[in-house]
Amino acid sequence: MTKLNKIQVEVKVEKKVDGRTKNTGRPVNKKSARQARLAKQAFYADVNAKFLSGKVFTLKNQSSKYHYTPSADGDCGALFNEIGAYECNINYIGRTKVQGFTFVLGKKVNVELNLKTLEFVS
Repeated sequence: MTKLNKIQVEVKVEKKVDGRTKNTGRPVNKKSARQARLAKQAFYADVNAKFLSGKVFTLKNQSSKYHYTPSADGDCGALFNEIGAYECNINYIGRTKVQGFTFVLGKKVNVELNLKTLEFVS
């Protein structure tokens, strides 16, 4: 309470309580370029995390199942098929691309996987 020349003024502050975090208070335009970019980034991060965690995946239009196993030193790793047989070494893991190699009849064959096209088995 504050006294101003025989007048008493009582000040009340009302705060709007909202449990949500980072709420701007307005609806989100899901079709905006920013929201599309954020959705794409979230998808890439999700697919990359699934691959690195060793989740089983298939290549499009194939029935063979594979999984990634990191090496002991954590540098990269190898791909193994569903029965645990070695398929190829992995020497680069990017945001959307995985590169590796294997040897067939004494020749090095490069292998490249696009993480966007992998189908993860649940």
